[in-house]
Amino acid sequence: MAMPYPFTSLLLLLVVPLSQAANQSTLPLGSLPAVPTLPLLQALQVRAPGSSGWQVGPASGQPLRYMLNLYQRAADREGRPRRSRSLGTNTIRLVQASSHGGQPWTGRWYLQALTYHLEGQPEAEHLLRATAVYLPSLSLAHSRLLCALELVVAGEAPRVLLSPTARPHHGWAEVDVTPYLVLGNSSVGSLALRHVCVHAGRTGSHDTPVAPGHPFLLLYLNDTQAGLAPPAAEPHRHRRDTGTLAHDLPNYLREQGGEKSDCSLRPFPVSFAQLGWDHWIIAPHRYNPHYCKGTCPHLLRYDHHAPNHAVVQSFVHQLVDASVPRPSCVPYRYSPISVLMIERNGDILYKEYENMIAESCTCR
Repeated sequence: MAMPYPFTSLLLLLVVPLSQAANQSTLPLGSLPAVPTLPLLQALQVRAPGSSGWQVGPASGQPLRYMLNLYQRAADREGRPRRSRSLGTNTIRLVQASSHGGQPWTGRWYLQALTYHLEGQPEAEHLLRATAVYLPSLSLAHSRLLCALELVVAGEAPRVLLSPTARPHHGWAEVDVTPYLVLGNSSVGSLALRHVCVHAGRTGSHDTPVAPGHPFLLLYLNDTQAGLAPPAAEPHRHRRDTGTLAHDLPNYLREQGGEKSDCSLRPFPVSFAQLGWDHWIIAPHRYNPHYCKGTCPHLLRYDHHAPNHAVVQSFVHQLVDASVPRPSCVPYRYSPISVLMIERNGDILYKEYENMIAESCTCR
């Protein structure tokens, strides 16, 4: 049975780098271009800067903090999605607004027109829902700034005041704007909102007008591109994996006092900083796909999760014809990886890639 990603074939082409991996904390940068790249690096390469002239400044501000908080709730430091996460999708894109108009302050009032451009979204990404995220209240030295969002519909008045879908979470309020982005079976090309704020404090307070951060748009998307984690498959995979952890071959070998030459999982870390990608990949800081290496035991029990063919092949090698190769040590169970990155246009993207980290080994 073919594995989702050919880790075994890839490793045959990476003999020299892999022989060094056990003694190095990160993969040497010079060894990557000469061989086929790892599956995750291939997937990310299409999103990498297209030329040396493409520049992204240091990511900062409220949108980045929001997405980092979302990422930390959804994934661990190595990028593995947490089982307790409830994103319900494999892709989330944060779209920042372009503002237009003159001076937004008029006395106590702050009025700013915002437009979110959605043209050019990949066809494989299907919109599930969309929310506008903003801070409804901002504390100042002598007053508070209270804010709301209005939907701007061309040719219609008055504007529609948008209400949060739930109580603010960690100070953030979310407004469901999905109906305004989907018309029939197609999506609109842009969304126009007006950010309205007012100083709520005693008259004559000396607070200097502070421009509140622009609200941003969150697009919850199901990316159907091959190799991406399907949202509906997530719970099923965890139930299946939990029941097999006790029988994974590395655990069995450790219980039997197996040596380092036995089939087991080995580290293979790749640093995004070494690749020069750390200015646009925010998290995780490195990718460790792992690999399987070592000799398969002479006796393959059925609870090793080796297929029947591998069990028969092992017997043939031992009892009939030694020229028949023994089963090979290969990954058995995989986990996805979550990546937080900055896109070319400055949007922030969260994406889960399926089957990118080998978690256990077997013999086939």
